[in-house]
Amino acid sequence: QVQLVESGGGLVQPGRSLRLSCAASGDGLIFNLYAMAWYRQTPGKQRELVASITVGGYPNYGDSVKGRFIISRDNDKNTVYLQMNSLKPEDTADYYCNAELHTVARTDTYWGQGTQVTVSS
Repeated sequence: QVQLVESGGGLVQPGRSLRLSCAASGDGLIFNLYAMAWYRQTPGKQRELVASITVGGYPNYGDSVKGRFIISRDNDKNTVYLQMNSLKPEDTADYYCNAELHTVARTDTYWGQGTQVTVSS
């Protein structure tokens, strides 16, 4: 089992920045084997991919955040980050950390509890 704990959410004004962190832990965890991602969800809508980062460190972004958000990972700290810049009110959502371990036999998926981000003046 892998536990994911998000932090860094809160209330921020439009145009400002916020950095989310997701710390992973678990018995025998080998963090650098996990693909990591951030998703977000607002009431009544499906959870959407914000950004992902591969085992090799290659990022991918949702169209709505390209050029504004940066995902990164620190394998020594078992942590993935989401730097959110130029925040907009439409970025308001609950943000969830996701970890996936891909093997030949299956994919193991884990989710954090989420952290709330509110962008408002």
